[in-house]
Amino acid sequence: QVQLVESGGGVVQPGGSLSLSCAASRSIFNIVAMFWYRQAPGEERKLVAEISSGGSTSYADSVKGRFTISRDIAKNTVYLQMNSLKSEDTAVYYCAAQEVSGIHWGQGTQVTVSS
Repeated sequence: QVQLVESGGGVVQPGGSLSLSCAASRSIFNIVAMFWYRQAPGEERKLVAEISSGGSTSYADSVKGRFTISRDIAKNTVYLQMNSLKSEDTAVYYCAAQEVSGIHWGQGTQVTVSS
């Protein structure tokens, strides 16, 4: 099964930007879909963005127009560019991969938006 490692989290001021990366242990070319989820304290894990094997993308309403999911197949990496960050974007962000065998998760990376 694929293993995923997220990076790029940190502390940023409201209105700022961060770029998250998710490095996969093998080729992502045939993975059904890859996702970014987030989980804020006391809340359920929620889907933020998705990119399909064909490259189609979709977003949660709360991040549309601010976040962009992309991938570099040659580098086995998926990205989440986050702009115009708000305090409510504060959460642990998780990368996930949907394979035939099931869904696999990374360990998460903390994003804190605070002045």
